[in-house]
Amino acid sequence: MDIPRVKKPSRTKPMIITAAILVVVGTVGLAQLRPAAPTVERGTLWIDTVKRGEMLRQVRGNGTLVPEDLRVVSALTAGRVDRVLVRPGAMCDVNTVLLEMSNPDVQLQSLDAERQVKLAEADLASLRASLESQRLAAMSTVGQARRDANEADRLLKVAQRLEGDSLTSSMEVDRAKDNLTEAKERFDSETNRLNLLTESLKAQLELRQAEVERLRAIAHFQVERVNSMTVRAGQKGVLQSLSLEAGQWVNPGQELARVAGQEKLKAVVRVPETQARDLTTGLKAEVDTRNGIVAGYVSRTDPGATNGSVTVDITLTGELPRGARPDLSVDATIELERLPDVIYVGRPADGSSEATVGLFVLDADGHYAHRVQVELGRGSVNAIEVRKGLKPGDQVILSEMGRWDAVDRVKLQ
Repeated sequence: MDIPRVKKPSRTKPMIITAAILVVVGTVGLAQLRPAAPTVERGTLWIDTVKRGEMLRQVRGNGTLVPEDLRVVSALTAGRVDRVLVRPGAMCDVNTVLLEMSNPDVQLQSLDAERQVKLAEADLASLRASLESQRLAAMSTVGQARRDANEADRLLKVAQRLEGDSLTSSMEVDRAKDNLTEAKERFDSETNRLNLLTESLKAQLELRQAEVERLRAIAHFQVERVNSMTVRAGQKGVLQSLSLEAGQWVNPGQELARVAGQEKLKAVVRVPETQARDLTTGLKAEVDTRNGIVAGYVSRTDPGATNGSVTVDITLTGELPRGARPDLSVDATIELERLPDVIYVGRPADGSSEATVGLFVLDADGHYAHRVQVELGRGSVNAIEVRKGLKPGDQVILSEMGRWDAVDRVKLQ
């Protein structure tokens, strides 16, 4: 008799199902896990703590000391350099001769101008004598006319007296009257002629005198041209530049030398254009000359930007340290304002004012840092205002983290 076999339950299928379930659960779990955070060396990072309190807004710039009293000596006329008497760096007075030049043509023009003046003066003297002779002749004529009028008046009186005594006719009296009238008219005419001649003579002399004065001015200018070839400093100070040598030819208007006054210097610095929008005249400033810090204030701001920077003039009010001289390199710090009660942090390497940036904030344990969007406000040289995203006490990485833009979390070691 056959006995039926009882099949044992298979264990393979439950194991396959269990394995499939484990694979699914593992996949879901791994999908929910964070990717491994990249590691960053803590020693290479600049970490700062967010603070609350007064923040001093400043901007910095670098530049040089420039004399406020700078004289550029230029050539008034063309000429050849004969001698150079002073070299850059020497102290100069107002009448210090820097170099001597020569130009025969200029000297000849000066002599010719003097000759023209002498000729004009001779013509003026001759004209004055001639006009004076005419005036004297006219005055003599007027005197003769006056005598004739007086004589005619006397003859009329005699004729009238004789007529009264019946010793002459009325015709003689009328004739005497006509002679008197004619004599008076001649006298008046000669007097008017003398007045007109006097005014005309005065106008002619003034015109000729003006011509003489014009020629004298030309001669004076030519003399000044000759004298200008003996080049003088023109003010007290230090000779900054003079690069000419004996034998060189100089053209009119060419710069010959520069003389800088040593008594008053100012700082001319360049501020990045992104930080220059709040600059105004009158702001306090400090200038570091490497030998000391000098107080001052902003006296001028260039209206335009050049090569990404704005030029600012700082007038120095403090005493300059020893060794201060023109073209000395300096650093300036300009105080914009004081913010009394704000949240602020050190200025990030890639953060500008009035912008929203992503910064890495350290976790409580200090082993990891996660990215936070931070709204920044007004900035200073080393600090910047925090409007949103951070609170006092947070530790923030301020270093350049551009290589970690693709992650939101880093590990510090």
